[in-house]
Amino acid sequence: MSGEADFYASVPVFDSFGDVMKPASYRPVPDDWSIGFSDVIGSTKAIAEGRYKAVNMVGAGVIAAVSNALKRKPFPFVFGGDGASFAVSAADAPLAAEALRAMAVFAREELQIELRVAMIPIADIRAAGRDVRVGRFAASPHCTYAMFVGGGLAYVEMEAKRGLYQLEPAPPGSRPDLSDLSCRWSVAPAANGTILSLIVAPRGEADERFAALVEEVVQMAMSAKDGGRPITLSSLHLPWPKQGIELEAASAPPGAARLFRRLRAAYNVWGARITTTLKLKAGKFDAVEYVNDVVANSDFRKFDDGLRMTLDCSEDFAEALERRLQQASDIAEYGAFRQSNALLTCYAPSLTDRSHVHFVDGAGGGYAMAAKAMKERRVVAADAA
Repeated sequence: MSGEADFYASVPVFDSFGDVMKPASYRPVPDDWSIGFSDVIGSTKAIAEGRYKAVNMVGAGVIAAVSNALKRKPFPFVFGGDGASFAVSAADAPLAAEALRAMAVFAREELQIELRVAMIPIADIRAAGRDVRVGRFAASPHCTYAMFVGGGLAYVEMEAKRGLYQLEPAPPGSRPDLSDLSCRWSVAPAANGTILSLIVAPRGEADERFAALVEEVVQMAMSAKDGGRPITLSSLHLPWPKQGIELEAASAPPGAARLFRRLRAAYNVWGARITTTLKLKAGKFDAVEYVNDVVANSDFRKFDDGLRMTLDCSEDFAEALERRLQQASDIAEYGAFRQSNALLTCYAPSLTDRSHVHFVDGAGGGYAMAAKAMKERRVVAADAA
């Protein structure tokens, strides 16, 4: 392929998250591409019912469904906890749209979760005065994640929640291909006191002061113990994940009886436990290498028109970080949520391909609750104005 067809492969890779706000880290997405968007409707209610693992799986499932529909061709995406956003070429947009439509049906029929899905052309975003530029951050030597700037993703979210550009669900009974999506790992309680889910977004049009603030917050996070990383070798566990097994069974290819799907999911969990506990090797698969990559490849920090981080930190550090953000209220708004554990949802098409991806969120509500806190803070500020 050449030209715009392999645009994403030509995007520069930066390996220090401190470079996330540097303009040289990004390239404009081609005009004939589209942005896909999804988010769970009523995620706060689902969280109150203790179903945030299911909410996270739906968000990660969007990425898995689109990736499988595109035959695992690399494309830029970002996981947002209760949803996901991504960019696809004109040639790939129809397949991506069908995956979104099927995912909405799956979420409703299998998990009783309403998923909003939408697609909007890049040209429409630019006509509205926003842009979408993408960069690639190397979480490890084997795994990169897309970062987005330009205000375009925030615009897509706003328009989708207004009811524009929404996709109709696929026919009843439709199912996306969710092969290799799993949620077997559990994460031990925070080693440093709390798991902080943080969202920082520009107030109005972003300016150089916002970029400088993000760089300062990132440096604060990187200076925390272990860089604030919530997923470590000591925190990862493979207990008997009853809810995870149910979710894997629900996402398995349709056709088999639910009991058979549960048994197959349980078998896979037992196999993973034995393999990792005994640190086995089989052919090109090395259990120790795989677990190390789970830690290294986790996406606990990202940027999609705003900074998102899931940090394992002390209460004092969380307080200092929030105080700094309160001082910057003229240029930024933020939402923060504290909980005791992190949550991990994985997409691993191949156990021997070290690029497998692992989506991190807080286990008590994470980014969804941080977004809720940001909205509440916005209302308070408006009432005080």
